[in-house]
Amino acid sequence: MKLKRRWALTLGIATALLNHSAMANNTLEEVMQARGLTQKDVLAAAKTYTPTGGRDEYLAFSSGGQSGQVLVYGIPSMRILKYIGVFTPEPWQGYGFDEESKAVLAQGRVNGKDINYGDAHHPAASETAGDYDGKYLFINDKANPRIAVIDLHDFETKQIVTNPLYKSAHGGAFVTENTEYVIESAQYAAPYSKDYVPLEEFNDQYRGGVTYWKFNKEKGRIEPENSFTVELPPYSQDLSDAGKGPSSEWSFTNSFCTERYVGGIERGRPPFEAGCSAKDTDFLQMIHWKKAAELVAAGKAKNINGMNVILMETAVAEGILFLVPEPKSPHGVDVTPDGSKIVINGKLDTHVSVYSFEKLMAAVDAKKFEGKDAYGIPIIAMQDVLHTQVELGLGPLHTQFDAKQCVAYTSLYVDSTIARWNYCEGKVLDKISIHYNVGHLMTMGGDTVNPDGKYLVSLNKLAIDRFNPVGPLHPQNHQLIDISGDKMELLYDMPVPLGEPHYVVAIKADKLKPAIRYQSGWNSRTNQPSAFKTRAGREKIEVTEGKVEVFGSTIRSHITPEIIEATEGDEVIIHLTNLERAQDETHGFAMYGQNVQLSIEPGKTVTTRFIADKAGVYPYYCTEFCSALHLEMQGYLLVKPKGYQATVSEGKAGAVYTKAEYDKQVATNIETQGVIDSVVGFITSQNYQDFPPVVASVEDATDQLNFAKEAKAKADAAAAKGDWQNGALWANQWWQYQVKAADIGLRAKAYLQEHGSKPVK
Repeated sequence: MKLKRRWALTLGIATALLNHSAMANNTLEEVMQARGLTQKDVLAAAKTYTPTGGRDEYLAFSSGGQSGQVLVYGIPSMRILKYIGVFTPEPWQGYGFDEESKAVLAQGRVNGKDINYGDAHHPAASETAGDYDGKYLFINDKANPRIAVIDLHDFETKQIVTNPLYKSAHGGAFVTENTEYVIESAQYAAPYSKDYVPLEEFNDQYRGGVTYWKFNKEKGRIEPENSFTVELPPYSQDLSDAGKGPSSEWSFTNSFCTERYVGGIERGRPPFEAGCSAKDTDFLQMIHWKKAAELVAAGKAKNINGMNVILMETAVAEGILFLVPEPKSPHGVDVTPDGSKIVINGKLDTHVSVYSFEKLMAAVDAKKFEGKDAYGIPIIAMQDVLHTQVELGLGPLHTQFDAKQCVAYTSLYVDSTIARWNYCEGKVLDKISIHYNVGHLMTMGGDTVNPDGKYLVSLNKLAIDRFNPVGPLHPQNHQLIDISGDKMELLYDMPVPLGEPHYVVAIKADKLKPAIRYQSGWNSRTNQPSAFKTRAGREKIEVTEGKVEVFGSTIRSHITPEIIEATEGDEVIIHLTNLERAQDETHGFAMYGQNVQLSIEPGKTVTTRFIADKAGVYPYYCTEFCSALHLEMQGYLLVKPKGYQATVSEGKAGAVYTKAEYDKQVATNIETQGVIDSVVGFITSQNYQDFPPVVASVEDATDQLNFAKEAKAKADAAAAKGDWQNGALWANQWWQYQVKAADIGLRAKAYLQEHGSKPVK
């Protein structure tokens, strides 16, 4: 009855709105009938619909898989908001095209090679006291073991660190409770050295490991020199999780192929998948990272390839490393919000296993072990630490948690379902089918100490028949599920056309405080003033032997300088500063034939450099549609052949202007100023200083009016000499600045009206 009443109310409100809308040509019932929609469909749509100007409650940060990027979308709308370039160039943002971001990508070189590909797998949000703090995001590259740092102040990648020991790393990134460390574990065992080592020496020379990258929160950077790795046997380490509360000084990493099997179909041996799943159990690796850090500080680590490494014998002797059997081929390992239990999912088991941290510590303290592995690491018996096992279905992979006490959600890959279950009592509560073959799943804040619940996103590996066919390569499918009620409800299918995402974290939107502009002349990648920043009127071109260096600017609607001259063979270096102060007034810069594409956000300074190796004419222009005269925001790089001698004299190009045209333009300018004065009068009569976006707009508009004043003075000077050509052109430029000031002012006025400004008394 409740559902019927809710539906009747929804239908009544929606019908009333549609019937009273001048734009509506159909009733809700007619739309439903024409499109074949059910009541359930309409309710699901209502739960995800975000009206014009509305904002999402959460922002989701998804790995971009083989794209090497991060995808940002809103929840519950599932609207894609941004791609963040991380391990691969991303032209819209100029990532990998300007010198500043090239320097970040260069940090990820492997063996001296530029690697412009990445397999981005697991994002992790920075935490304070076990909760997301909205400051940083970390993500790993499985293919080339790297960790990237993304600053959520501006959603840009600031740093990439390359692991000097591993050859692959699926298990990353995961953070400790206060982001002291970012955890990355190896996957496929390999020698720590860079040398060739035959597979016959696998047991002795190949190794796994867990790396703890030290993170400096104040600087927003990983400190490799203060990081360390715990050496592990040549098992295939997989995913990790850091403890919480009582378990916060420990981390947990599962593994597979503890058989240490080496395949070789071409050698007549069974494949890896046969030998790596032969035993009934694999090992959970339990590491006391807090004590490990103290061992490194005490000098008990060995330096290998520049990394501090705690060798296995040291880890065992110091009591920081233990093994616990777990169902074979495990994938997820997840610590409960209160830190008291660890949930293990074995891909080839139908159960999830819940270990008690209290029992684990009791076994460690009592030194109660069932034996040691081949490398001397103590093994704690599974039966001694097991809290419960719950049969959920085929192919359990990953677990996330709800705000409701003891409630968890686990993805079942083979069954293509999500299971809701109670990990305290060990019972299944609900299941929902998804489409198809779910890998990871994510609840809001589901890996923190205080999960929000509300929604769950199922990251499905296959879409098959969910969307319009677009060729043999299909998009992935992220499905939004409502978990707020007693039964889970599927709300939305979202195609993801960007690699194969593996994991997502969702942060409450109000925890994020992104910037709307940079300080003028800012290097966004180093978070420092740029050495090449330019102020209005200070633009210049410096020419030396073999080099042309430009210190320029962009502002609606021109690039300064508009003409750059060079000689064939010169190195051309162009620094551009965006002089805008208003929100969202980004400029781009692209040039014919030079592989140049820059994104210059308000206040940012960026650099491009190239060799002008062929004489010719190279137009450049702004790529971001920024104003009514965006298409006129252009210029030319003129590359002269070596030894070129001019054969034509400079002449006038374009139309010829008269005094009448000058007078007409001046009259228009005076009228425009009247409009500006009216807008300024309204803004200054309100409490506009209480609205930061408006304050920024006022600053920007004031800059434009100052430019207009300068252009007016030049127009007046030309007119006084009877130079109507330049007088009319400068009068038009004066008007262009006025129009830009008026545009900014009108947007500021509308913002004040929409956000309830009040008159100043």
